[in-house]
Amino acid sequence: MAPDAKNMSGPLDLVLTSAQMRAAEQALFDRGVDSFALMRDAGRAVADHVQQFWPGHKVTVLCGPGNNGGDGFIVAELLRQAGRDVTLLAMRPVDGYRNDAAKAAAGWQGTTLPMNHATLATALAPESLVIDALFGIGLDRPLDDMAVAAIHRCRQLSLPVVAVDIPSGISADTGQVLGAAFAASDTVTFGWPKPGHLLLPGRLHAGRLVVAPLGFDAACGREAQSRSAVDIRANGLDVWLMHLPRVGALDHKYSRGHALVFGSQAMPGAGRLAARAARRIGAGMLTVAAPAEVLPLYMADQPGLIAKPAARAEDVVEILMDSRITALLVGSGMLPDDATREAVLNALASARAAVIDGGGLTAFADRPQELFGLGRADVVLTPHEGEFARLFPDLDVELGKAERARLAAERSRCTIVLKGADTVIAQPPSAIGDAQQVRLLINREASPHLATAGSGDVLAGLVLGLLAQGMPAFEAAAAAVWFHSEAGFAAGPGLIAEDLPERIPEIRRLLES
Repeated sequence: MAPDAKNMSGPLDLVLTSAQMRAAEQALFDRGVDSFALMRDAGRAVADHVQQFWPGHKVTVLCGPGNNGGDGFIVAELLRQAGRDVTLLAMRPVDGYRNDAAKAAAGWQGTTLPMNHATLATALAPESLVIDALFGIGLDRPLDDMAVAAIHRCRQLSLPVVAVDIPSGISADTGQVLGAAFAASDTVTFGWPKPGHLLLPGRLHAGRLVVAPLGFDAACGREAQSRSAVDIRANGLDVWLMHLPRVGALDHKYSRGHALVFGSQAMPGAGRLAARAARRIGAGMLTVAAPAEVLPLYMADQPGLIAKPAARAEDVVEILMDSRITALLVGSGMLPDDATREAVLNALASARAAVIDGGGLTAFADRPQELFGLGRADVVLTPHEGEFARLFPDLDVELGKAERARLAAERSRCTIVLKGADTVIAQPPSAIGDAQQVRLLINREASPHLATAGSGDVLAGLVLGLLAQGMPAFEAAAAAVWFHSEAGFAAGPGLIAEDLPERIPEIRRLLES
């Protein structure tokens, strides 16, 4: 299985934004939990982690001006009491701290040095372990010069860093670097992961992510999420496993779904990959509709599929009259032209579950509302960043991947799979009744070997195959992304797209056993 399970520990299903985390904290305080007691618990979680995983190092604690700095003072004192050699640098004088951070600073029994270029040069030395307690999840601006100097010094000496809550300089909500950021070996966060821990490049800066529950329970997190516009979770088995189709004794090829792939003459390999993936994930029957002259290419290595000539719009309409077809894929390997656009519109007019990929998306670059006007929750759009930018040119990268996917799902009324090494799956609010909340999933990790031609076509085929079997669109998209990622890890170096469908049966066997 993917290495994400080895790089994370703690409660992983919910993912809270910075605002939701503050709401969860307030819910604890409303129950009577003392805020300073929570800060002490946070500091102890970090100190315990350092004792377990970083024994023997001299420790340099960098304390910021707020509550994250307060955590740092507690960490420093606990490590000092444990006999560790601790140096503490602070961004403000001890008497300049306020509220809980002031209590934490007062409890530190060692020497507090001002953080400046001279102290950074001496305190950040080879063999040091650095505790980054400068800024937490509330940071929304670029770091100041002294924080940047600390980052550069750590990078220059390749010092190990343990970040408190999130590496300073990483946006907790977007994962983006705010000018500069620590590259942590480990990050100890509290309660739940934040989007910035899972989205790139934040995930790379966080290193090994440890989630310390502290006094939080699931009810706190769910309550905090229920009051906001977005429900974010990490993509995993808990989200979709109960919806995954399973074969029973009474099943036959028709009951397992009939998928339809629109193939092209320009890039027939894309449709072939998608068709194979859909069949490997369990679709009972698959038809390819493509120009007659290229149909032999589809049949050459897949004699189990059905091939139907489709050179004209009338051919497509006739094929769609087959009521046994349960889901369809348009766009993989197709040119972004008028014919492709018409094929998409005909497909959506058939009211079947659908995947729109590749050229089927770009064909609407100059008229996206024409596509969105037919949007439904059981229509899955699978853009990579370039295709997304053509359909949603105003949704700037600075918004962050999760927010962009959320807004795209709202606007298009479709399920969105915004692909990448940190794929985000978004369900439109229309799919969950009267609620105006968008459900988001972040795929925690994907094999870098998936960066190869045809990989996206396999993903589209996996979504198609699950939709054809009646799996709900959001869960089908999530499961497909997971299987795709697992297949990438299983294949490893040297992976080509043709390898991916062949890995699916073994992954399913392991999963179901």
